[in-house]
Amino acid sequence: MRWISSDPLNRFRFPVDDWRFVEVEPGLDDLGVTETLFSIGNGYLGMRGNPEEGRKSYSHGTFINGFHETWTIKHAEEAFGFASTGQTIVNVPDAKLIKIYVDDEPLTLGQSDLDHYERALDFRAGCLTRDLVWRTPAGKRVKLSSRRMVSFTDRHLALFEIELTMLEGDAPIVLSSQVVNRQDGFDDYRQPRNEESFDPRRAGKFDGRVLQPRGQWHDDQRMALGYETTDSHMTLCVAAEHTLDTANPYEVISRIEEDQAKQVYRIEAREGVPIVIRKAVAYHTSRGVPVTELFDRCRRTLDRVSERGFDSFFEGQRAWLDDFWANSDVEVGGQPAIQQAVRWCLFQLAQATARSDQLGIPAKGVTGSGYEGHYFWDTEIYLVPFLTYTAPRVARNALRYRVGLLPKARERAQMLSQEGALFPWRTINGEEASAYYAAGTAQYHIDADIAHAFAKYREITGDVDFLYRDGAAVLVETARMWADLGFWRTEADGSQRFHIHGVTGPDEYTAVVNNNMFTNVMARANLKLAADLVQELEEADPLCWDRLVQTLDVAPEEVEEWRACAKGMVIPFDETFGIHPQDEKFLSSELWDLENTPADKFPLLLHFHPLVIYRFQVLKQADVVLALFLQGDQFTEEQKRADFEYYDPITTGDSTLSGVVQSVIAAEVGYQDMAMQYFLTGLYVDLADLHANSRDGVHIASTGGVWNALVFGFGGLRDYHGDISFDPRLPREWEYLRFPLQVRESRLRVLLEREAISFEVEAGGPLEVNVRGQRLVIQPGVPTRVPLEHQGEELPSLTGRHPVTGGRRFDGSVITANVPEAPHDQDLVVVD
Repeated sequence: MRWISSDPLNRFRFPVDDWRFVEVEPGLDDLGVTETLFSIGNGYLGMRGNPEEGRKSYSHGTFINGFHETWTIKHAEEAFGFASTGQTIVNVPDAKLIKIYVDDEPLTLGQSDLDHYERALDFRAGCLTRDLVWRTPAGKRVKLSSRRMVSFTDRHLALFEIELTMLEGDAPIVLSSQVVNRQDGFDDYRQPRNEESFDPRRAGKFDGRVLQPRGQWHDDQRMALGYETTDSHMTLCVAAEHTLDTANPYEVISRIEEDQAKQVYRIEAREGVPIVIRKAVAYHTSRGVPVTELFDRCRRTLDRVSERGFDSFFEGQRAWLDDFWANSDVEVGGQPAIQQAVRWCLFQLAQATARSDQLGIPAKGVTGSGYEGHYFWDTEIYLVPFLTYTAPRVARNALRYRVGLLPKARERAQMLSQEGALFPWRTINGEEASAYYAAGTAQYHIDADIAHAFAKYREITGDVDFLYRDGAAVLVETARMWADLGFWRTEADGSQRFHIHGVTGPDEYTAVVNNNMFTNVMARANLKLAADLVQELEEADPLCWDRLVQTLDVAPEEVEEWRACAKGMVIPFDETFGIHPQDEKFLSSELWDLENTPADKFPLLLHFHPLVIYRFQVLKQADVVLALFLQGDQFTEEQKRADFEYYDPITTGDSTLSGVVQSVIAAEVGYQDMAMQYFLTGLYVDLADLHANSRDGVHIASTGGVWNALVFGFGGLRDYHGDISFDPRLPREWEYLRFPLQVRESRLRVLLEREAISFEVEAGGPLEVNVRGQRLVIQPGVPTRVPLEHQGEELPSLTGRHPVTGGRRFDGSVITANVPEAPHDQDLVVVD
């Protein structure tokens, strides 16, 4: 991957704009990336940024969160307990398409002669807009303006509006509005789609038809298609309503088939007489309701548009986003390029989460099919913190999804001979979908990640009712899993220690190990959280406690066992190096020399067999360093610095989850320049396509991590056990950093400048905060300014990021680093 130390975008093509992401020159060589960058969505429905007129594209994608097909996972060698049912998000029928012909010549970006072009994703209006002037082959000039919106206020609704005006000359114009089923291997000309080479991060292909037609209908203005998925038996209806507003004469032709519906307008356009076409589209899905019912739901959605008009929905979108930005905007003073990129990231978080409404949050949101639309631990560690502090209702919905998965998680635990619950590593419907258990199912830490998110949500929001009623069962069942998974061992000094073997931590370049430090630290917290909650329930809500005890058969002896397991948990520490080993045997391996690894061999997972990678000290992503962030009050500053300095040179950053975490800890321990470098790398992951796979969708966890790096890293926020504290690290180049936080029904506005940090409670009651040991009570409407003597220690960057070599391990062996030889011209051989 590329390391970023400055703005990497071509600003002639993508000019800086604080509140929009703008393109002024269309390009054909990066269609997949720009389709992702200009996607619009609301957490339920998402549409890639393909132009309305279609034509050349990387992927015409429209996705609905949770709408998926299932398939049988075929293992080369089967074994008991392997994941058996795959799930893949479906590319639902595409309603974006409105083909445009002038004098029977098609508008085709990249080939058409354009006098003017601008495409913009507007973060405040919540729309994708486009303005262009097209000079046709006959020399006529046509002005086109469009706007597209997926509604935050009505999650089933998308709106399209196109205005065309002949600037010079009269001409016949044809507008062909279509709804097309692209999922089943055909484009809008009924030709097979081209398939590109395989990448394990991308979604796979289906062998047969996915969407089975279950009905269609149309009238003068509306058309609808209904489907049922072949194996998951989910149902879908998409319906579109058209209106044409023009003083030009026209005729309308309609046609509908199983996989394509068309509304065609033939217009005799006169110079200067505008043509406005409006297309309202409704999508409804279900896990069991028949398509006929979904047709009725689509009709009701479209009826509301007919009654209220387009403008009311566009105004509602703006009002929704005004509230979103009041609670979420992070302002970076004096850095307009960074400001634009930050707001793009925050807007992606809104588009991925706002209307997920108790569904999970896919790793790519609803912007692409990458990772097959699956939900991972990304939600709890990278997204829930942002949601908790900015949109608590959405955070609660995200956690509520995990509550709904408890029955499946219990089944999965039993399959793996464990008590309690084991949440799936990757899933849509609750069943484990990770075919490679070593880097999937073995990541048991997901249980502790989920428990961590429940606890943080409660501490920051004060919503004890949700934790008592719903979260308690999650904490109890995950604690049970840890108590059963681990075991007690008598150490050489006679003490009893609790070990956890055969797991994989966040770093997927080291798999199935004993006593992974991150896993053990998080499991320890999970066990203690569950024990404390049961005790709290007994005192604070006896009725809820009694229901929990009776329902889950919780005994006092079991609760005490959890406390004992937490207290006796092995947390690896090596006295020779003065660091926490990533796992029990990690330091016995040789180091991978990343500094001398050819740039074309990254990411390693695409060029080296897993067994090669597993033999080295090399990280896909921050593992120990992430534990230092999430459980930072459990470690000293000296330990954090030593761990960071050891692991940084052997961390590849092959995962987009890594840089933002490294930024937070680099800022805390004093490596300010490195904190900025890691922050920028995370900030531009998609905007600059740093991992060469942005074409498959936005890296949503990374956008959440950008907020974490800003607020926890540079802002210095820590919230251990609900205690809000600040030890800030404002970058030298920034004039200020300002952001809001919602804490226990109050909104706190934080302003960090070089000489001071200021607080103001804008809504709600007073809040207590801690600034470098100084406790303050911030009263509503009374700004409070705290002078700062410094912005933390500033250490020189780790030169060259060379791994620590030449010393000796505790057994006397010398530490070396090298690069294994990669296969030649066989970096990823795939046979279709």
